[in-house]
Amino acid sequence: MAGRGFLVPLLLALAAGAPPSPDSPPNVVLILVDDLGWTDLGCFGSRFYETPHIDRLASRGMRFTQAYAACTVCSPTRASLMTGKYPPRVGITDWIPGHPRPKAKLKVPEIARELALEETTLAEILKGAGYATAAVGKWHLGGPGFHPDRQGFDLNVGGCEKGQPPSYFAPYRIPTMAEGEKGEYLTDRLAREAVQFIEANRDRPFFLYLAHYAVHTPLMGKEEVVRKYRARAGAGAGHSNPVYAAMIEAVDDGVGRILACLEALKLASRTVVIFTSDNGGLLRITSNAPLRAGKGSAYEGGVRVPLIVDWPGVTRPGAVCEAPVVSPDLFCTILEMAGRKAPEGVDGESLVPLLRGAGGLRREAIYWHYPHYHPGGATPHGAVRKGDYKLIEFFEDGRVELYNLREDVGEKRNLALEEPGRARELRGLLAAWRSSVGARMPVPNPEFDPRAK
Repeated sequence: MAGRGFLVPLLLALAAGAPPSPDSPPNVVLILVDDLGWTDLGCFGSRFYETPHIDRLASRGMRFTQAYAACTVCSPTRASLMTGKYPPRVGITDWIPGHPRPKAKLKVPEIARELALEETTLAEILKGAGYATAAVGKWHLGGPGFHPDRQGFDLNVGGCEKGQPPSYFAPYRIPTMAEGEKGEYLTDRLAREAVQFIEANRDRPFFLYLAHYAVHTPLMGKEEVVRKYRARAGAGAGHSNPVYAAMIEAVDDGVGRILACLEALKLASRTVVIFTSDNGGLLRITSNAPLRAGKGSAYEGGVRVPLIVDWPGVTRPGAVCEAPVVSPDLFCTILEMAGRKAPEGVDGESLVPLLRGAGGLRREAIYWHYPHYHPGGATPHGAVRKGDYKLIEFFEDGRVELYNLREDVGEKRNLALEEPGRARELRGLLAAWRSSVGARMPVPNPEFDPRAK
């Protein structure tokens, strides 16, 4: 850990400043990492990847062990975070522009190529409440005319239609960000931009959406950090990729810089910090064990993600919550923290009662809809989780699988034949939900060729 402890004294100093008045809304920092798996942090079990600053954040706030992305791929989850709605409601059910499979068994529905300007975003509501707003990093919800600055953000650094950066080292060739000096590392640059926004808005409430391009491919890490992990390869019990580890460390360093900035400016006591991922880890790069499968899949490895919320003065330090929660909940949660009401028609539920340790959630179930093919091999599917049970419906052949996640988090034992009544109940819930959100379904493909890939 040599060279990574430079922030510890500052972070432990608790230079929090005077407590905010009851009428003072908190600042909010929402950090979204791309493709970060459920076990890819030290505080979520990794013995290979080093994440001391994120682990410290978890020790200060609440760690959710059963948090879910709204989709198994990125763009739909991002749309869900911005609107509080399930992806089918906004017409974005695959990553933009998607993966064409013209000869597949099913013809998949078209998706919107951008988040409609008519949607009310989290940033628009907070901006209307007097917040300074910034989007730093990946957007992937539309091209020119649909960038973050058209969706309620005062500042956009790096947000465009790109789903991954051409390079993590400058020159980046990202059209909405000034080019860096040759060799500058993108994750470091985004963290620096985030700190500059905080410093510039220290005297007013702010909402910072830091959406890292990392740890999405292309795999590129700083060589000196890669060498450190290469020397330890094989020690991670499933986690062993030294370049991926270096990318995670860069994200963690950025979190450390942001926390240090908040402490130095005496903003820590009135700033909520939320950390999460947009979908599960990509299997050929990381391991999601004990979860089954990874990004693109209906199984837990594709949708279960890390989630940490630190709300100073509210969350109990080191708290752990096992309640199932999902991406659109963060929309409603942040609005309640800011003293604003969520608009009609959203699907999320505020997590404030859980964060206060004062109650649970009202909803019956959590749902997913992915009527597409994924390059990793996943086929069109839908899923529902109610209580401890999760049902997956595969659209190509109509089969269902049923799992008790409390007893079988690895989804190894299909209970559909053993508990047919429960399977029928959950399948009925899933069908009713699809109807309620206007979910579009795939249809038989007249051009189907079983020999095509």
